[in-house]
Amino acid sequence: MLLSRDSVELLAPVGTWEVLETAVGAGADAVYLGGKRFNMRMHRTDTNFDDAGLARAVKFAHGNNVKLYVTVNNLISDREIDGMRDYLKLLDEIQPDALIVQDLAVLELASELNLTVPLHASVMANTHNEYAVRKLQEYGITRVVVSREMTLAQMALLKDRTGIEIEYFMHGDMCVAQSGQCFHSGILFGQSSNRGRCLKPCRWPFQLMDTSTGQAITNGDPGPYKLALKDMCMYRNLPELIQSGVCSFKIEGRMRTADFVKRIVQVYRRAIDRYIADPMGYTTDEHDWADLYENRSRDFTTCYALGNPGAASIGYTGEREPRFFSQAVKEAGLNAPAAVSQDSNNSSKPPAKLSVRVSDMAGLTAACENGADIIYIGGEAFKPAKPWTIGEISEAIEVAAKYNVKVVVTTPRITMERESNELEQFFTQLNQIRPHGVMVSNIGMLKLAKETCDLPVQTDFSLNTFNHLSTKWLKNNGAAQATISLEATHEQVGTLISQSDLPLELIVHGPIEAMVLDHCIPTAIVGYNFDNSNELNNKQFELLDTAGQKHPIRIDQYGRNHILFAKDLCLLSYLPALQGAASYRIEAQHYSPELVGVIVKAYREQLDKQASGQTEQLVSAEIVNTIAAASPRDLGIGAFRYRVSR
Repeated sequence: MLLSRDSVELLAPVGTWEVLETAVGAGADAVYLGGKRFNMRMHRTDTNFDDAGLARAVKFAHGNNVKLYVTVNNLISDREIDGMRDYLKLLDEIQPDALIVQDLAVLELASELNLTVPLHASVMANTHNEYAVRKLQEYGITRVVVSREMTLAQMALLKDRTGIEIEYFMHGDMCVAQSGQCFHSGILFGQSSNRGRCLKPCRWPFQLMDTSTGQAITNGDPGPYKLALKDMCMYRNLPELIQSGVCSFKIEGRMRTADFVKRIVQVYRRAIDRYIADPMGYTTDEHDWADLYENRSRDFTTCYALGNPGAASIGYTGEREPRFFSQAVKEAGLNAPAAVSQDSNNSSKPPAKLSVRVSDMAGLTAACENGADIIYIGGEAFKPAKPWTIGEISEAIEVAAKYNVKVVVTTPRITMERESNELEQFFTQLNQIRPHGVMVSNIGMLKLAKETCDLPVQTDFSLNTFNHLSTKWLKNNGAAQATISLEATHEQVGTLISQSDLPLELIVHGPIEAMVLDHCIPTAIVGYNFDNSNELNNKQFELLDTAGQKHPIRIDQYGRNHILFAKDLCLLSYLPALQGAASYRIEAQHYSPELVGVIVKAYREQLDKQASGQTEQLVSAEIVNTIAAASPRDLGIGAFRYRVSR
C-alpha cells in the first residue's frame, strides 16, 4: 500500500471555540463537534455550539483546509422529530463535511429532506458486520465508526469486503460495554447513554460474588473497579493501525480542554507524518511517548485492536479515574412511584399476543400450558445451558403446535464474522423446518435474514426502537414487527404505539440486561478458563454494588458477559395502561419451568380480562405478590419510574 498524507485522517474532538482553534493549529486534518441538540455529549451547557457557532465553525475549518463533522448521534423520541427535521435543514444549509448519525429515523429524514451532506454511521450504531455496512451503504452512508470490539484484522476484512471508509477511536475514554447496548444509566437514572447523558455506572466499584455461596471472591482480586476500562492509546501501534486500512484516526474527548487536545493531536501528527514519509525507517519517538504517558488521564490500553486484552484493559484500583459521574443507588421496586397514566389511547387496536422467551424444552412446555401465544427460542445460550440444535428447534416447533402456539427463533445480539457466517447457514436450515419467524438483533442480520430465508423477520430490543420513523425504516426493510426500546417510558411507549404502522412488542417481565460486553469479568479477575472445565460452566457470578444490589453475570456461548439489572422487570400492574401493542413479552430464559408457568398464567389471565373489556379492573396485588415471592430476584418497574427518558 502506497501512503500519502491523504491516506490517514487525524480527527480531533472539539467542544468549544478555543479547542477548535487549538486542534486546527495542532495539525488535525478534521474535527468533530456537536450542536446544542441531538448529540452524545449533552451533560454540560458550556460545551457544544449554538446554530450560529456551528456555521462559523464550518467556515473557520474550511478556511483552514480542515474538514468538520457534526455529531447528530443520539436516539430521538417522537416528540423530538420535528426539532430534528428543522436541525437537519439547518445543517444542510451550513454544509459541514458529514453528519455522524445513530438513529434510523435520521436516515428516513435524510431521504425525506433530500439532504446533500454526507452521512457517517456513529459508533453508537454498533456496526460490526459486513451486512450492516451494506445495508447502511444502501442509504448513502459513506463511512462507519466501527464497533470498538473489532480487531484491526476484522476491520481490514470489513473494508476489503465492502469498500466502506472506516473511522476508528484510537485514543481516549472508552466504554466497556458494546456501544448502543448499555441501558444501565437510562433505566436507573432516566439519563440514557444512547441519548448523550450517560452517568457511567461502569465506573462504580463492585465486588465479584459467587452466586452459589453468596461470598465475595477475594482471592486474586485486583481492586473494586471491575468494569473501569483504561483509556485507549494506539500510539505505539500506529504502523499496524495505518496498514489496517483505517482511514480516520479518531481521538475521543469533546469535553477536554484545549491544552489536553493540543498535546495529543501534536504527538499523533508528528508520528503519522514520520511513518508516511518513511515506513521502513519508522520508530516510536520515546520522548513524545513519555510526554503522552506522563500527561495521561487514565492508564493506557489498546483495547480490542490487537485482540481481547482481558484484565490488562481494566483500571481496577480506580486511582486514575478523573471523575465519578454517579454512585450506585437502589433500582425502582414495585412500590416506587411510577409515571404512568391509567388511560390508554390505543385501546382500539387488536388484542395483544403473549410471547415468552425460554431456554429449554421444559420452559417451552410450561409456557404453552399456561397460555403463551408465541415462544422465542435460540440466540444466546447462557452457561451451563447449551445452544439449541436444529433438531431441538424442530422438536420445539412440534411440541408447541400441539398447543396451537407459534415458535420464533432468535439470534445473538452481537454478530461479528463468526456469528454472521454461522447464521447464514442457520437461516438456510430454518427454511426446511419452518418456524413461524426469526427475530434479529441488528440491521445486518435483518438484511441477511431477508436474503437467505423466506420466514417473517422481526427485530429485538437491541435495535433501540424509540420513535415511529425508525419503525417506518424497519418496515420498509422487511421487518414484520419491532421491539420497543427498554429505555422508553410509559408516555414514550404510548406515543410510539399510536404512531407506528409497524406492529410493536413490549417487554413487560423478566431479567433485563443492563449491558453486554466482550470482556469476561470472572476470567479477567480469577483466571477461570470456561472452555476447559465443565465444573466452571456450572458456576454463577454476580457483581455486588455499593447500594447492596447484586447484578447477575450471564456468560453466553461466545464468552460475552451479559450483566443484568438487580431487579427483574414486572409491569403486570400496568397492563391496563399499556394497550395497543401487538405483543407483550416475558423474558423467562433465566427462570425455572415452574416459575415460567406461574408468570405466564398471571399475564394470560390479565390480558384475557382486557380483551373481554374488563379494562377497569386493576391487577390483583395478591397475584403480583405471589410472583414476587417466587422470583429469584426482587421485582421493579424499570424505566416506568420516569415520565420521559432523557
